[in-house]
Amino acid sequence: MTDLTTDLTDKDQQAQFVPGQPDMWAFVLFETLVFTGYFGFYLFSRARSAELFIPAQAHLDLRIGVFNTLVLLLSSWSVARCVQSSRAGEYRAARRDVFITAALAAVFLFVKVCEWARLVNSGNGLDSNDFFTYYFFLTGIHFVHLLIGFVVLGVIVYQLRSAATRPRESQEIVETCATYWHTVDFLWVLIFALLYVVR
Repeated sequence: MTDLTTDLTDKDQQAQFVPGQPDMWAFVLFETLVFTGYFGFYLFSRARSAELFIPAQAHLDLRIGVFNTLVLLLSSWSVARCVQSSRAGEYRAARRDVFITAALAAVFLFVKVCEWARLVNSGNGLDSNDFFTYYFFLTGIHFVHLLIGFVVLGVIVYQLRSAATRPRESQEIVETCATYWHTVDFLWVLIFALLYVVR
């Protein structure tokens, strides 16, 4: 009977386990609500001025959007691998995955800056029309979040270097940082869908 009770308790603990620190999940919820507001304003404006938004969207290169989306999805995969390696105590492999994630993020940022430059050079700047105001605002906010993500990746590297002395605490912080990264990737998927795909 005691073994059965212990087994059920272990299963309950596993079922209630949420990776990372609760504060990060509160931040994720807050960010999701804020971006939901941004997306709501965008969709409202688009519904009122479809004749302006649809031709403006045609200036975006869908192939660039797809490429950048794939790059960020790969970065989410490499962060997930980092967490798995860290849990297994394979800290060298985990650090390698962090650097892969950073490299993929750098590719994303480089391509995004090139896309911005192409649009501005063709006369589609922040104040060209409402669509491009939303476009530069949403992609700019995401850009800033991704820059913050580099700091987050640096925290992961630091934690992995000290994981041998305090593995439990380090693992929690690694998972918290990975949660932030997945949130940034998730927000990009929504931005990509709204700006590039929905016509």
